Amino acid sequence: MIAKRIIPCLDVKNGMVVKGQKFANLKTIDDPVKLGKYYSENGADELVLYDITATNENRNIFTDIIKEVAKNINIPFTIGGGIRTIEDFTRVLYSGADKVSINSAAILNPSLITQASKKFGNQCVVLSMDIKKYTQGSWDVYLNGGRKKTNLDAIEWAIKGVSLGAGEIVINSIDSDGVKNGYDNEITSIISKAVNVPIIASGGAGTMEHFKDAIKIGKADGVLAASVFHNKEIKIVDLKNYLKENSINVRL
Repeated sequence: MIAKRIIPCLDVKNGMVVKGQKFANLKTIDDPVKLGKYYSENGADELVLYDITATNENRNIFTDIIKEVAKNINIPFTIGGGIRTIEDFTRVLYSGADKVSINSAAILNPSLITQASKKFGNQCVVLSMDIKKYTQGSWDVYLNGGRKKTNLDAIEWAIKGVSLGAGEIVINSIDSDGVKNGYDNEITSIISKAVNVPIIASGGAGTMEHFKDAIKIGKADGVLAASVFHNKEIKIVDLKNYLKENSINVRL
């Protein structure tokens, strides 16, 4: 049985890690290199760093931070935000990232998924989806950091993304983000059953039980969280011990 991954998420704005609720009301947390090093040394399986305003501000991503993070950690990490072209993929991966997450760019130019998958392998291509529940059994996909609704259905888009070459999917629930009421296990489970690549649940962690439910009910392969880790409400080593006690395979 493949070990489930615990993944701290670092949302970066103006060179600092920030966190808010439902993609708004951002507060500064810490330096991304310092925080990344802390997580690397304290049990995280991977890291995700999002340049959360790069796409909306139409600017290139922070390669200087990527290079510093790569020097200071010894776990895989994913970079997202502001990725628009295959050249952006190249620059980010050559700066030290292991995977690249695309969201808005994939919606606007789905062929980018295929181009990147063919050039670097699908294990490097992460399709990140910002979603909101629309009606019972239906979720809409948003772009530009959750600012703009598309006409895409989340389940259909996940299936298409994998067919184009995405090797992993991150499901970001805008409704649950920062609220700490638990992950959206319903959509996570539906997409997990619909595709044959790893699924990462994101948005809603407040208790250790929420992580357990995302894995057991949502069928997630990895669980991403931010504020509960940043605020040290949950320590990763304690979380992993709890998950192991609940018959979930994790790397200790």
